[in-house]
Amino acid sequence: MTGGIYRDRPGVADLAPATGELATALGQDIWMSPGVSNAYALGTDDGRVIINTGLIFEGPLRKQAFEPSCSGPTRTIIVTQGHPDHWGGVTSLREPGTEVVMHVNYRIWRDDSQRLMQFRMRNTSFGFGHIATAMAENLKTMDLSTLDMSYPEPTVTFDDTLELEVGGRKFVLLATPGGETTDSLVVWLPDDRVLFTGNLFGPLFGVVPNLSTIRGDRYRDPLQYIDALNAVLSFGPERIITGHFDPIDGADRITEEVTAMRDAMQWVHDRTVEGMEAGKDVHTLMSEISVPAHLDVGEGYGKTAWNVRAIWEMYSGWFHHRATTELYHVPPAAVAGDLVAAAGADALLQAARVHLDGGRPLEALHLTELVLSVDGNNDAARAIGVEAHEQLFASAENYWERAWLTKSINELRTTS
Repeated sequence: MTGGIYRDRPGVADLAPATGELATALGQDIWMSPGVSNAYALGTDDGRVIINTGLIFEGPLRKQAFEPSCSGPTRTIIVTQGHPDHWGGVTSLREPGTEVVMHVNYRIWRDDSQRLMQFRMRNTSFGFGHIATAMAENLKTMDLSTLDMSYPEPTVTFDDTLELEVGGRKFVLLATPGGETTDSLVVWLPDDRVLFTGNLFGPLFGVVPNLSTIRGDRYRDPLQYIDALNAVLSFGPERIITGHFDPIDGADRITEEVTAMRDAMQWVHDRTVEGMEAGKDVHTLMSEISVPAHLDVGEGYGKTAWNVRAIWEMYSGWFHHRATTELYHVPPAAVAGDLVAAAGADALLQAARVHLDGGRPLEALHLTELVLSVDGNNDAARAIGVEAHEQLFASAENYWERAWLTKSINELRTTS
């Protein structure tokens, strides 16, 4: 490879809410409004088509951004996936007669989200603090009574493919359920050789995806993801426009990058399956399997070790055949007090210090967590825990890993 494109692109920490500033011209009568997720307006002879709309509060700002540059009635809104940073502004942007096009699986995702809203919000909030802060500032200047907080209802859904023509402009929509959601789709403009991919690749182009998320989602199928990337390659796009940051231009570069992402996932999938067949446990495989160096893909949002575990559990479920206790409801923490009483907190922390000094922070954390489960205010355990997390942070490049480690360090430094 010429060098992974992810090295020169912004990261998740660079995401920021929409401001309402005038949309940016991308050429080919395509206009971009950056935000938590980008929204796009496309001109046609009969009005505009909008692809993705941002979060709910970003909807009015997107309308403000598009009006001067891509004017006319909004004929169609296409939503590339069910996450709220893609559909949230639909109500603000739709007009009488506007068609709202989504994949048929959107309703499944919506129902999951409604069932687990508080669960997922709790499990996500630590990672998106900078966005939440910016959103809060924006909301201070808005009339919240004008915002419709409900989930939008599509007027058009499809299962596999859908061809549209709006004002003389052709659109081909293809389902790509291997992306971030089971209702993921891409939008192909055959006359322009442009492909809108939403977050098929995750929020960062050129990195491995999250097959399982910290916040808690259904597992994403790696083979469906591979099929989706093969579909992208089959179009032969000269430009890819993603859900975040600037487009990726150049047919050869796109082919190289997408092929690397596809081959990296195929490698990880196949090595995981081989290891399962050989009788290796999941933690051994998480430690052993890595993407070959010639496939220069990043791990700034997804992480290979996590994907190994996701593939294992997608195929085999939660039972890892390690111990009888896996079958029952009593967790290891139930006997933590017995272990600490038998070994002594001081002895456990002395052993933790040896591990930490030997560059084994995870072993140190196993021991400090035992002590802290019994005595949450043990200063020595907290101090070792902070150092262990800092060691892990020093080598971490993944956004979610770094966010979790930061959260944990802050909690350990704050006595209850």
